[in-house]
Amino acid sequence: MSEIIETDAGTARITWHRAKKARLVLAVSHGAGGGIEARDLQALATVLPGHGVTVALVEQPWRVAGKKVAPAPKTLDVGWRGIWPAVAKPGLPVVSGGRSAGARVACRTATELGAAAVLALSFPLHPPGKPEKSRAGELLGAGVPTLVVQGGNDPFGKPAEFPEGDFELVEVPYGDHGFAVPKRAEIGQDQALEIITGRVVEWTRTLG
Repeated sequence: MSEIIETDAGTARITWHRAKKARLVLAVSHGAGGGIEARDLQALATVLPGHGVTVALVEQPWRVAGKKVAPAPKTLDVGWRGIWPAVAKPGLPVVSGGRSAGARVACRTATELGAAAVLALSFPLHPPGKPEKSRAGELLGAGVPTLVVQGGNDPFGKPAEFPEGDFELVEVPYGDHGFAVPKRAEIGQDQALEIITGRVVEWTRTLG
């Protein structure tokens, strides 16, 4: 079921994947160069409702408008704030989530919006090849329980590059920024996605 939401950044869209007996809502958005068709977002939307978690896949206004490039971070935050009342409406704890740029948004706004936790998929710790331009402060400043799921070969930040902090980190071996694994890898694509969904299911059980 899709729901259109008007925000101060434009028209957003939420695609709901509802659990029959939900105890949590996971609101999760896409990155700066893709949409909710991303393999990890689709896998979570398929698996989590069977474990009591309603998944709300959020399309930011720029994406709904058909634009190919995301706006500035502040504008992304405005769009996220605009959809929050809709994902909070069921009256359940809401996990704020996203992949890549969406993960940054979730971290930056978590405390302000009252998120129960943050799920950061492929957190872009730094631009590729520029580790000196770290965004670790956004992750470390989330202020709520945070789970980072990171590909082992993510050019935006490999797991070993992350600082110590008050968050959990799960590595998807061989995965790139989109969690794609090469054919020569010791695990297949389905196994990579199972690592993601399995760990997120376990983590959400600790939240409520």
